[in-house]
Amino acid sequence: MSTVIDRPTTAATVDAPRPKVRERKRWGLTVVAVIVALVFLLPYLIMLIGAFKTRQEILKVPPIYLPQDWAPENFVNMWGTPETPLPSNLFSTVVISLGGTALALVAALPAAYYTARHRFRLKMPFMLLVLVTQMLQPTVLASGLFREFVTLEINDTRLAMILVNAAFNLSFAVWIMHSFFATVPKEIEEAAWLDGCSRGQSLRRIMLPLVWPGIVTAVIFTFIACWNEFAASLILLPTDTNQPLTVALTRFIGQYESAWQYVFAVSIIGILPVVALFALIERHLVSGLTAGGVK
Repeated sequence: MSTVIDRPTTAATVDAPRPKVRERKRWGLTVVAVIVALVFLLPYLIMLIGAFKTRQEILKVPPIYLPQDWAPENFVNMWGTPETPLPSNLFSTVVISLGGTALALVAALPAAYYTARHRFRLKMPFMLLVLVTQMLQPTVLASGLFREFVTLEINDTRLAMILVNAAFNLSFAVWIMHSFFATVPKEIEEAAWLDGCSRGQSLRRIMLPLVWPGIVTAVIFTFIACWNEFAASLILLPTDTNQPLTVALTRFIGQYESAWQYVFAVSIIGILPVVALFALIERHLVSGLTAGGVK
């Protein structure tokens, strides 16, 4: 008669295959991440390669994927093309984006602070009204804005586009900074008041450093929205020297002929500032996106 002895199952026996499973999952996630990255980066890679091609190579049939004769001079020649004054267009883009972002921030900061720190009647309807303005697009109100700016004698000026960009991005900035101000305990601000700080001093010295990630998040998204704005600029800025890069880019595409090499090169120039900005404030942006939802 034989007896079967059950061996005790140890933790090492159970956990033995786990490192292999984790390794497979890690490699699987890495492969998926690489595929997703390639899908998103492929259009930019094609655009970058196209910027170094001649027009004949871009239109060649069958197409060639790498240029036979690299043409880096495209990035130099595009600044002097007759289609549009690109230096003025780039200057307009920078001025409009910085001006619209600064004006939206100046208006949104006190509004977000007040709505987060005070209770008043019709507070929720007011916040919903602010949110509704985000649903309106400049193209819907283009004719009304055009007539209003003509009356104010600021039509076809960069100031007009600064006001438009600030107005249409104000609601997003108010909402995102409102959530950050609401997460700061009131006791911190009350302690500053007891130490002799005024409301303005406590806002500047105490509150702003605590909600800095939220301010950075609002600034970066507002700046990108101003930088990429197209429809309102196309209608409100008929003069080519006042138009931003987004509108100037369309001038290289004609009915019978298009300078695709310059389209790709200008697109690269338009993307670089945004990429550089993201690289500089990535740490603040990530912390801002995650910290805003913590109560």
